[in-house]
Amino acid sequence: MRKVKEVNHSDIQALHNRIGRTPYRANRTLALLSKMFELSIRWGWRTDNPAKGVDRFPEEKRHRWLSEDALARLTKALDEHPNKTAANAIRLQLLTGARIGEILTAKWGDFDLERGVWIKPSHHTKQKRTEHLPLSTAAWALLSTMSEEAEADAPFIFPGRVTGQPIKDLKRFWKSVTTTAGLNDYRIHDNRHTHASHLVSSGLSLPIVGKLLGHTNPMTTQRYAHLADDPLREAAEVMAQKLSRTLKSE
Repeated sequence: MRKVKEVNHSDIQALHNRIGRTPYRANRTLALLSKMFELSIRWGWRTDNPAKGVDRFPEEKRHRWLSEDALARLTKALDEHPNKTAANAIRLQLLTGARIGEILTAKWGDFDLERGVWIKPSHHTKQKRTEHLPLSTAAWALLSTMSEEAEADAPFIFPGRVTGQPIKDLKRFWKSVTTTAGLNDYRIHDNRHTHASHLVSSGLSLPIVGKLLGHTNPMTTQRYAHLADDPLREAAEVMAQKLSRTLKSE
């Protein structure tokens, strides 16, 4: 056990290097340590932050999303799984593109089913601001059915085993479902990418998709820009086909 004031820069660097085989974990650990030492400075426990100056490892951005065939397999696995509550949580995530934390902590009071809107409280969103998300017909139908079957005094849409608390974790459920669907290296958070990718590849603009996902920085949505080429290419082919038919008729 070492005191806070005894930890130095080389200690932090050594720890960061030791877990560097998993860059994401190493960088998140570094960020946590940096925050802790900033607090220790504020509390007068030390005068400097030994985590400062430790370079983060490069991280490759994930662009994992499901094709229509893979999405169909996932949907089938959800339909067949006995845990209907957890399955509905994933269905709602796929239909809305919301973060899984927002899904699991959602309350019935957050939804206006008459208007078809999900009002996300600021304390539940990553951007710490209230968001209004229009619900698709399928999302509205799912929630309406669940509402009819929900217990009158249950505040959370996806109640857990502890009374008055939501489901805390879907790891075992998710592993079971993805195994059944034959999906490798596909995380729950990737459902958000699947939602966005299918919207963009269907021709929706990046600003619209970014608004639905709750992005405040347009560059965050830009990762899907290459998918917008597909509908543009199809549109470009329309004139090419018309011209081709004209030439053949001459």
